[in-house]
Amino acid sequence: MNFIEELRWRGMLQDMIPGLEDQLAKEMTVAYIGFDPTAPSLHIGNLAAIMLLKHFQLCGHKPIALVGGATGMIGDPSGKAAEREFLSEDTLRANQVGIQKQLEKFLEFHAGANSAEVVNNYDWFKEFSFLGFLREAGKFLTVNYMMSKDSVKKRLETGISFTEFSYQLLQGYDFYHLYKNKNVRLQMGGSDQWGNITTGTEIIRRKEGHDEDATERAAFALTTPLVTKADGTKFGKSESGNVWLDAEKTSPYAFYQFWLNAADADVPRLIRVFTLHSKDRIEELEKQHAEAPHLRILQKAVAEEVTTRVHGAEVCALVIEASTLLFSKDAVELIASASDALMNQLPIHEVAEELLAECKNLTDLISVGTDNLIFPSKGEARKAIQNNAISINKVKVTDPNATLDFEKIRGRYVLVGNGKQKNYILSFK
Repeated sequence: MNFIEELRWRGMLQDMIPGLEDQLAKEMTVAYIGFDPTAPSLHIGNLAAIMLLKHFQLCGHKPIALVGGATGMIGDPSGKAAEREFLSEDTLRANQVGIQKQLEKFLEFHAGANSAEVVNNYDWFKEFSFLGFLREAGKFLTVNYMMSKDSVKKRLETGISFTEFSYQLLQGYDFYHLYKNKNVRLQMGGSDQWGNITTGTEIIRRKEGHDEDATERAAFALTTPLVTKADGTKFGKSESGNVWLDAEKTSPYAFYQFWLNAADADVPRLIRVFTLHSKDRIEELEKQHAEAPHLRILQKAVAEEVTTRVHGAEVCALVIEASTLLFSKDAVELIASASDALMNQLPIHEVAEELLAECKNLTDLISVGTDNLIFPSKGEARKAIQNNAISINKVKVTDPNATLDFEKIRGRYVLVGNGKQKNYILSFK
């Protein structure tokens, strides 16, 4: 496959340095993308970058994932309104382990010449002295050049520390180090990383003494558009925050439901960016979806492939079964007879005894009684009930003051439906 053409039809190509297509056609090329280990898990905001590496490897090239043990100690100012808290070295190391395990679900690490690799920039930065780094990297860029970057300009009004100001210099040196030691010719990332990436190409050019107007480029940059919703808002967060790849942070059921609930206007882009379906297959799925949009064919295709990739086929099958169960008319009876494996995937919330004691009616139960899981306040819960959005065990409830016999439901499950897309299973000791 032609990597650039693949990105073009998928809508995954934003910018690239001229000459990259010729370089990729000439030989197997090595490219990298950096990931800051600021959490023990990646989230779906990282997935577009991971898919860049995946397509790059499928096209016969070699991908490298850089886990930024050094840069993670500082934090990238790009898109941030304030400086991030510093993390300890031990925390960063633990985070790196988790991230590498997740990357192994997407990339092939035993594929011969173009096997994927994971590197950690702390390994080469830990021996640097401050003076040594200034001599190795700092003298090759002017302050004027560094201040022209959007990530810096946007922070000048609110203030940016020297630490964050130097981030682009660290990332730029990463590119130079990998260029010299791993034959890396290309760095890729989201469109917000263009400034940081081209800093690296500039450091390479200056340190290697290449002519600025030379047609033969030593290093290249490529970015992909940030994934946004059709209304222009940022994609990748649920009501509870980030959607993580770690099952402990976002359950496989919630992960699957996130994709399943994608808007019709968004899903044509999502299926191109986050799945490996071919152009013909996607167009066929789009045709089927247009004929019967209520079946959510596109959403199911995305949800199934991404959930399988992240959590495995067996878990995905259980999640699909759990989803089907919850939306069936016999859900209450089916929950009672479900297998242990299936129960582990259902969104069951145990109502604490002390919270249950505070509940006088249904409004209380679906707000404070569930620790604000379903609704953040009694007012919102009451409004939803009055708007005919709430069902209990598949029966609509319209009275906010409706009572439940809490003694009868002890040891049982209660299914709370909120609209057409959200279901919660409450358990009571």
